[in-house]
Amino acid sequence: MAKIGSQPALPEPAAVQSMPIDTRGLIRVGARPAFVDYLIQLWDHREFIFYDAKARVQSGNRRDRLGSAWLVLNPVFNGLTFYFIFGVLLGTSRGIENFIGYLIIGVFIFQMSARAITNGARSIQGNRAVIQAFNFPRATLPIAVNVREILAGVPVILAMLVLILLFPPTEAVTPLWLLVIPALFLQTVFNLGVGLILARVISTINDVTHLLSFAMRAWMYGSGVFFSFDQFIENDTVLSIVQLNPLYVVLDIVRDCVLYATLPEWRSWAILSVWGLGVLAVGIVYFWRAEESYGCE
Repeated sequence: MAKIGSQPALPEPAAVQSMPIDTRGLIRVGARPAFVDYLIQLWDHREFIFYDAKARVQSGNRRDRLGSAWLVLNPVFNGLTFYFIFGVLLGTSRGIENFIGYLIIGVFIFQMSARAITNGARSIQGNRAVIQAFNFPRATLPIAVNVREILAGVPVILAMLVLILLFPPTEAVTPLWLLVIPALFLQTVFNLGVGLILARVISTINDVTHLLSFAMRAWMYGSGVFFSFDQFIENDTVLSIVQLNPLYVVLDIVRDCVLYATLPEWRSWAILSVWGLGVLAVGIVYFWRAEESYGCE
């Protein structure tokens, strides 16, 4: 007979056994992948890049009554300002054949680079909340910016060509106009490379964002947007150095093809290709090496 108030005997605890786990296939969340794997991940996110760029183009000027028309109106108004100040008042149009077309190409093409580089540089800092919430290759953000600028730039380029045909002296359409496409492609490659480099820099040193507008303005003056360097630089060595500027080379190629029906020199294509492909290679490696740091406070 059991005693009143006695407690039942507890079972003996089972022995804890350790089980070996193979962790070789596990990857730490947010860890930087190998470079080739990183490029594969970027390709796998191509649909995200395209749809993000498309959505931002459609919503970019939604609050404005004129909407996307400002993509064309902004360079038009800038061009008018430069025309009256530099072309009329300061006389920089002297010696330039078809100065209006020269100015239109300079303003439209340069502003495409200015927007792509500036927005690409700010893409990491401006999307910090998204970076902290989701796991994806961070380079998709500056790439999406450049895809967005390509989509937004199509009507801008078409408007530029229409304006050149409307304002006298009108230019004849020639097969050389097709060379504008590879020139703009190399320009986009260069813009992406610079944007990747600046995106990493600004993610660490936010103060650089305040210097971007000054740097782009200085770059504009150094690219011959509304004047010709031949008028002001007599030293051949200095002139050759200035003409290595990739954005100057883009403008020179497009002007030769569209305004002067002249086949651009192979040297111009070589300079632009080296700048574009070289800066992109440096930019993607430089950006990838800091992949784990983006989004960290």
